[in-house]
Amino acid sequence: MSRLVVVSNRIADPRQTAAGGLAVALAEVLNSTGGLWFGWSGKIVDATEDDAVHVQQAGPVKLLMVDLSQVDHDAFYLGYSNGVLWPVFHYRLDLADFDAGYIGGYRRVNQLFARKLLPFLQPDDVIWVHDYHLIPLAAELRALGCKQRIGFFLHIPLPPPMILAAIPGHDWLIRALFAYDLVGFQSRQDLRHFGDYVESEAKAQPLEEHRWRAFGRTVQAGAFPIGIDVQEFNELANGSDALEMYERMKREYYRRKLLVGVDRLDYSKGLPQRMRAFREFLTKNPDLRSSATLIQIASPSRENVSAYTDILHELESLCGSINGNFGDLDWMPVRYIHRTVARARLPGLYRASRVALVTPLRDGMNLVAKEFLAAQDEEDPGVLVLSRFAGAAEQLKEALLVNPYDTEGTAAAIQLALQMPLEERRHRHQALMRSVRQFDVHWWCESFLEALGQAQAEEKGTSWLRL
Repeated sequence: MSRLVVVSNRIADPRQTAAGGLAVALAEVLNSTGGLWFGWSGKIVDATEDDAVHVQQAGPVKLLMVDLSQVDHDAFYLGYSNGVLWPVFHYRLDLADFDAGYIGGYRRVNQLFARKLLPFLQPDDVIWVHDYHLIPLAAELRALGCKQRIGFFLHIPLPPPMILAAIPGHDWLIRALFAYDLVGFQSRQDLRHFGDYVESEAKAQPLEEHRWRAFGRTVQAGAFPIGIDVQEFNELANGSDALEMYERMKREYYRRKLLVGVDRLDYSKGLPQRMRAFREFLTKNPDLRSSATLIQIASPSRENVSAYTDILHELESLCGSINGNFGDLDWMPVRYIHRTVARARLPGLYRASRVALVTPLRDGMNLVAKEFLAAQDEEDPGVLVLSRFAGAAEQLKEALLVNPYDTEGTAAAIQLALQMPLEERRHRHQALMRSVRQFDVHWWCESFLEALGQAQAEEKGTSWLRL
């Protein structure tokens, strides 16, 4: 079996799978192959300091980390990755900062990653690159002579061609994807957007299904929706932290039906729109007011950026207004928590909740939806209200799908979810869990690596000039 080399902006210790994320998905294959995980150390250092690779052994897995200078971090991470790619890929052109200087830092860090990773590679390695921070990494590796099979997975959405084309140098960005043997997306819609772009903008020649040729290379693409580790999450749900949370919520809210939202504080999550829909629900259903409480967790995220400060203030204002206008001495409609809640406690909160509101304006997948379903009591399950603009909506069709921009429609869905009969709740939950179990995180990992292994390798004589 070939050794797996994972490259991502940040790395995780695959022994600590309780942290979730990529570590859960990749731990088994990394451990079995004695793989490498390469990425940023999280440290910002003076530009004159040594840029050596820090090596740490995590069982059979070797963690390789590099530091970044303040200038590179600001241009690569804050500037281009999160100031340009994140808003544009989430359809928010109005929030993108197309400062020409950022792209230089983005290229520079990708070149640094390629240069530092190359000496650690073996000829039969399989390299798996993750997310929007590292789109050009394969091109940089190819320019250094790397012949190994390389795959790329985009964890966030890919917008339609006309939105993508608003990025200065968008053609360079997509051309870089042709240095990969396989490009993976979260949804079939993202895959369609890629095909539409490369055919209309790059004049790529379509070959067999989901395979294109352009720039002297061919690339295979596919949809590989990421899932959760259902067994690991069930074990978490039976842990002391989750059970204590469940019992506490049932004691404190025994007279209420709980609704729950768990998100990072990000403009893509649609939190103000969610609050307006909940306010509309309270306005239209006075008889249900005191029987429902929304617990909204909004974990801090990039609060040094003005767009995030704005949404924080808007969300706080909306929560305060709702509580002030509808609350009573013994009831507050919204419990707003602006901090991170330990993952070990979340299954208990999910299980105690009758409704989950997962209503992003745009999301690559959204695993909160799947974790909520996995935490439910199958005999008395809660209801998932899910945005049709989350990647998860392609799989979870038995959820109550809503348009988060439609305040009245989302409010009506909240009412329907709270009043849904037990038999219908069970029927929907059973169908949803079939999908969650079938397309779990292990399926995601195995199906991507299998497709990468089957992708037609580029001809040995093909050269790749640095972009």
